[in-house]
Amino acid sequence: MGNLVELKLHGSIALIMLDNPPVNAMSFAVRQGISDAIGKAVSNADTRAIVLVGKGRCFCGGADIREFGQPRKEPFLSDVINLIEGCQKPVIAAIHGTAIGGGCEIALGCHYRIGDASARFGQPEIKLGLLPGAGGTQRLPRLIGIEPALEIILSGAYLGAEQGKALGFFDEIVEGDLTQKAVLFAERLLSEGKGPRPIRDMKIHKDKAEQIFAAAHAKASKRARGLIAPERCIEAVESALRVTVEEGLALERKFFDELVRSDQSKAQRHLFFAERQARKIPGVPADIPARAVRKAAVIGCGTMGRGIAMSLANGGVPVTVLDMNQDALDAGLSAIHDTYARSVSRGSLAQPDMDKRMAIIDGATDYAGIGEADIAIEAVFEEMELKKQVFATLDEVCKPGAILATNTSTLDVDEIAAVTSRPGDVIGTHFFSPANVMKLMENVRGRETSPEVIATVMKLTKDIGKVGALVGVCDGFVGNRMLYAYTRQANFLLEEGALPHEVDKVLYDFGLPMGPFAMGDLAGLDVGYRVRQHRRKTKPSNDRYSPIADRIVEMGRHGQKTGAGWYRYDKGNRKPNPDPEIEKLIIGVSRELGIERREISDREILERCLYPLVNEGAKILEEGIAIRPSDIDVIWIYGYGFPRGRGGPMFYADLIGLDTVYKAMSRLHEQHGDMLRPAPLLEELAKFGKKFSDLAS
Repeated sequence: MGNLVELKLHGSIALIMLDNPPVNAMSFAVRQGISDAIGKAVSNADTRAIVLVGKGRCFCGGADIREFGQPRKEPFLSDVINLIEGCQKPVIAAIHGTAIGGGCEIALGCHYRIGDASARFGQPEIKLGLLPGAGGTQRLPRLIGIEPALEIILSGAYLGAEQGKALGFFDEIVEGDLTQKAVLFAERLLSEGKGPRPIRDMKIHKDKAEQIFAAAHAKASKRARGLIAPERCIEAVESALRVTVEEGLALERKFFDELVRSDQSKAQRHLFFAERQARKIPGVPADIPARAVRKAAVIGCGTMGRGIAMSLANGGVPVTVLDMNQDALDAGLSAIHDTYARSVSRGSLAQPDMDKRMAIIDGATDYAGIGEADIAIEAVFEEMELKKQVFATLDEVCKPGAILATNTSTLDVDEIAAVTSRPGDVIGTHFFSPANVMKLMENVRGRETSPEVIATVMKLTKDIGKVGALVGVCDGFVGNRMLYAYTRQANFLLEEGALPHEVDKVLYDFGLPMGPFAMGDLAGLDVGYRVRQHRRKTKPSNDRYSPIADRIVEMGRHGQKTGAGWYRYDKGNRKPNPDPEIEKLIIGVSRELGIERREISDREILERCLYPLVNEGAKILEEGIAIRPSDIDVIWIYGYGFPRGRGGPMFYADLIGLDTVYKAMSRLHEQHGDMLRPAPLLEELAKFGKKFSDLAS
């Protein structure tokens, strides 16, 4: 057993204690240890009941994900769970902290479950493109019912102690020393003559099952479009109603093995590690002290400012929103209230939580009102001179040690920092719209940004529930620079023969939430217009440039908010409708430019949009703007909706082969010139048969 599993006798109760820091993961050694301990407890005539408990911060954080894809070693997790469930002496799981994934399945193998107030349970396997593979789809619906079991399995969410008790997952929630209370619980069971109670013997309730499964399939089709795992989860739970437990377990295992080998699961497991790796910053030690952020300020109460303020309040950070115009400030604070109120009406936010958040958001119309902020985040229009004016003022009014952050999506953070006397305290915090919903923060390190400021902002990112990636300074940073390469080719495809709805359909079918033209209409075409006007000042005059998007904005069509952009929108409806007026405009531009329109295949659309995206990512890596390829994937998954089942653009390129991408880029370069020249890094990796992921090893 080693030191990972410890067996102690407490009178007639055997204590099996998991001790595999940090989360008591179910590695081979732990599985073997539990199996050996159960065997010893069963063979000991003096032992009448068994308590399974985790040392450290939790009961069990699940399977050891590092073993995925490796040869399986017995005893398998399902063997250990079956051993526990078949034990002739009652087995009690005593849960504190998390019991998730395989840890939850271990608890389901036990005959009884108690927890303390910290206990949480869940089946997050779906977030890795998997399903519970050790009985979760068969036991959980028998214990708590089909509908809540499906919700837990399909959402990957964790439920707390009281919710678990109400559902019947926990038999008891206790206070005080959990191990001691578990022993007393076991002794009480024995005194009452209660023995083992295997979940596999429980009757599964079939009331409204048909409607429940139909709703689950419909929800999965809408929210997890193109992903295999949700459908397999539903099918596995459905089998619990139709076949024996043994047959259901066999089907579940078959599905698990299928999924673990799939590219989708490989992609989602890649993202699991990528998100955690993004927190590790070269030159910023993990133990560097972060500054305290007790109070924040946001400059600007427009759409972005409001969203940023809500993000901070959602994370428990008091925030003052500054807007020099009282009417604009009042309207912004009212909009924040209304947004929260809609969440309450939908049931996604409790009224007391709304009240707490609103209580820590206030407004100011004078810079004097934000002087004590620990971080001030500027969220004004994307215009350099305006931002420099704001930062010059922040430099004067903010206290020493305050972090001065800009929400710019494209502009030079170093140029902004240069107007202050403290460039080491200046950093970019690029939130994505709507900021209170989107999880990504693309944090931008300036030339002089201090390691302490970086550490503080990366910690704040996590504290407010966002996913952060640190990038360097260049036009558009990582996300928008790559987006420009992607949308630029989409625009050129229109000049050459495609129409907006044709391009959007190909990209939607690939898995993106929407194509570039529908996305532009949603974001607001006037935003991109301002950025392009700024960028054109520094671009060579002979650079190919498509005028179509600019002309659409100059027609007063700014997207959904004006009812027309690339598409036409009926009042009260966000469905994009192809517009003959835009088709006429596109064909006219082709004629002006002397371009003969031709048939454009779906394959060409996909290659012309996605491969330049990857190619630009390779350039970004060469320049050191992104730390690692997986950071780019994190940015594109959380900021731009790149399909999770493909792992991000750089992982996707690795999957299909960099040689494939390089050859296609070489062909496109020959056809369309230097704008599609393969990046040297892409060429080098392709020629040596390597992957982007090899750069991180």
